[in-house]
Amino acid sequence: MSGPSTFQPTNPAIKWIERRLPIFGLVHASFVAYPTPRNLNYFWTFGGILSMMLGVQIVTGVILAMHYTPHVDMAFNSVESIVRDVNYGWLLRYLHSNGASMFFIAVYIHMFRGLYYGSYKEPREVLWILGVIIYLLMMATGFMGYVLPWGQMSFWGATVITNLFSAIPYVGDSIVTLLWGGYSVGNPTLNRFFSLHYLLPFVIAGVVVLHVWALHVAGQNNPAGVEPKTDKDTVPFTPYATIKDSFAMVCFMIFFAWFVFYVPNYLGDPDNYIQANPGVTPAHIVPEWYYLPFYAILRSIPSKLGGVIAMFGAIVVLAFLPWLDSARTRSSRYRPLAKQFFWIFVAVCIVLGWLGGKPAEGIYVIAGRVLTACYFAYFLIVLPLLSRIERPKALPNSIADDVLGKGGTSRAMASSLLALVLAGGLIVAGGVHSARAADEHGGATPPSLKWSFAGPFGKFDRAQLQRGYKVYKEVCSTCHSMNLLHYRNLADAGGPGFTPAQALAVASDTTVKDGPNDAGEMFDRPGRLADPFPKPFPNENAGRAANGGAYPPDLSLMAKARNYDRGFPQFIFDFFTQFQEKGPNYIDALLQGYVDPPPADFKLPEGAYYNKYYPDHAIKMPKPISDDQVAYDDGTPTKVENYAKDVATFLMWTAEPHLEARKRMGLQVMIFLVILASLLYFTKKRVWSAVH
Repeated sequence: MSGPSTFQPTNPAIKWIERRLPIFGLVHASFVAYPTPRNLNYFWTFGGILSMMLGVQIVTGVILAMHYTPHVDMAFNSVESIVRDVNYGWLLRYLHSNGASMFFIAVYIHMFRGLYYGSYKEPREVLWILGVIIYLLMMATGFMGYVLPWGQMSFWGATVITNLFSAIPYVGDSIVTLLWGGYSVGNPTLNRFFSLHYLLPFVIAGVVVLHVWALHVAGQNNPAGVEPKTDKDTVPFTPYATIKDSFAMVCFMIFFAWFVFYVPNYLGDPDNYIQANPGVTPAHIVPEWYYLPFYAILRSIPSKLGGVIAMFGAIVVLAFLPWLDSARTRSSRYRPLAKQFFWIFVAVCIVLGWLGGKPAEGIYVIAGRVLTACYFAYFLIVLPLLSRIERPKALPNSIADDVLGKGGTSRAMASSLLALVLAGGLIVAGGVHSARAADEHGGATPPSLKWSFAGPFGKFDRAQLQRGYKVYKEVCSTCHSMNLLHYRNLADAGGPGFTPAQALAVASDTTVKDGPNDAGEMFDRPGRLADPFPKPFPNENAGRAANGGAYPPDLSLMAKARNYDRGFPQFIFDFFTQFQEKGPNYIDALLQGYVDPPPADFKLPEGAYYNKYYPDHAIKMPKPISDDQVAYDDGTPTKVENYAKDVATFLMWTAEPHLEARKRMGLQVMIFLVILASLLYFTKKRVWSAVH
C-alpha cells in the first residue's frame, strides 16, 4: 500500500515544480518507494507487460491512422499501401496486428493468475472489477480494429457480430441500424468503427490509470495470499520489481518479435488478404482466436437471444467473482480442491476456444453445450460450494516465512501455467486454421516444396523471380490483374533484381491511356516506372464474359490469401520452424494439378476442368501452362514444374515484397534482445541476491 511521499528534491527547479504540483513525489511513492511483496513470481510481471503492449498499440495505431483511409473503396488498398510504400510500414502493420494477439495472450495470463491466487478478494474488489472493464474495452477495440483492413473476414465478421444485437427485444434492430449507419455493413459502419477504434485505446489507458490507482490503494496480492505485516515482507518497487519486470518484458518482446519478423501472418486469416466482397460469403466465418471461447458459448445456445445473453454473461460473471467465492483463503496453493477445479476450468476454456473454430454442427455443438454448462458451473456452483466445504491448508505466518519455505513451488506452477496457456493458444489457433482450410480447400493436400525464401535466413532467388515475372507477363497477365504492383517495384531492393533502366524498358513496352491533355482529349503514351501493371480487362463484367462468368482474381496477394490444412500437431511445429509457405505450395500444386480426363466417378460441371488440388476439384480456369510455352533466356528447362515453381515464387514476392528486409531486421532485433535479456537477468540476480 502506498504511503505519503518521502521524496525531498534538491534541484531548485524540481523544488519549484514540486511545491506547486507534487508529481515527482507521486512518481517516487508509486514507482520507487512503493512496498512490493518480496515473494511475487513472474506472473506479476504481466501487469507491466500489458502496460508496455498498450503503449505499443497506441503508438503504432496513431501512426497507421495517419496513412489509413476509412472508405470501403480504399481501405483495403490503403492498408497494403502502408505495408508497401510507407517507410517501415510493414513493421508498423505487423507490430500492430500481432500486438493485438500479444495483448490478449498477456491479459489471459494476467486473468488466470488473478483467478488462481484469489486477487479478486477483499480488499481488491474494485481493482478486479476495473480489470474486467478493461477486458471488455479491449474486446470491443480489437473487434473494431479487425474490421478496418476491409478484407473478406473483416466484412463478414462485422456483419455477423453486429447482427447479434438484433436479438435484443424492442431496440435490437435500432441498435444494429445505428451501428451500421444504414441497412447493411458499409461505408458509415467503417467510419464509425475507425473512429471508435482510435478513441477506445485512450479510454483503456484512462481505466488503466484507475486500475493502477486501486492497486496502490489496496496493495498487491501475492502467491501466499497473506498481507504484509512487517518491513521484512516487502521490498521497494525500485530496483527490485523494476529490474524483474524489465527482464520479463524483454523476454516477452523476444516472443513478440518472433511473430513480427518471422511468422507475421501465423495468427491471421488468409481471407483477410482478399478485398471485402458482399456478394461472396466465406465458407466458415469465425472471429479472431482470442474471442473463440465466447463464440463457442454463443453458438452452443439454440436461441439467438439466449446465445447473446450467455456470451456476454460469460464475461460479466467475472465481475461478480469477489462475491461468488467467499472463501477466506485467497491462494489456490493452499486450497487443494480449488486448485484441481481451477485446472479443469483452464482446460474447459481452451477446449471451448478450439470448438469455437470448428463448424457449428454435430458433436461440436454437443461438446460446446456441455462445456458451456461447465464454464458457468465453475463460477455459479463450484466456487460458492467450495468456499463452504473445503478445508484449506495452513497459511504461512508471513510473506517472509513463505519466501523461506516455498522452494520452487511457485516457479513450477508459474512455468506450468504459462506453458499451458501458450500451448492452449496455439491449439486454439491451429483448430481455427484447420477448420478454415478444410472448408476452403477440400482438395488434396499440396506437397511441401523447398523454397529459397524459407527459414530465418531465406532470400529470393533473383533469377527465379525474373523467370516467374516472365511467366506471369506472358501467361497469367492475360486474365489476372496485379493491382498493387508498379513497374518501379521491379527495381526495388529484395525484388527481381531489375535495374531502374531495365524496369523502365519493361514499362515502355506497354501503352497507357492518359489524359486529358490541354485540349481535353485522352491520349496514348509509353508506360512509366510509376505506372501500375495494366489490367487485362476494362471492367469486371468484361472479365466475367471472357471467362465463363468467373472473374479471375487479382494475384497481388494470392500467396498470402491461400491456405490449406497441414494437420495437428504440425501447426504447432510450424510456429517453431517458421513455416509460411502454404500459399506458394498451393499455387505450385494447383498449376500442376489438372487431370484430363477426370476420374470416372467424378461428375464434372459443364465448362469446368478437373483439378485435384482445387476446392471441390471443379475449376473454371483451363490449364494455363504447358511444356515449352514460355522461353527462358537462362537455359532453365521449359517444363510445367519449373513454370509453376517460378511463378509461385514471383507471387510470394508480390505478396511479401519486404520479406528479406523483415528477416534481416529480425535477426538484428533478436540478437539485441537476447543480449539485453542476458544482461538484465544477471543484473536481476545480483539485485535480488541480498533479499533471498
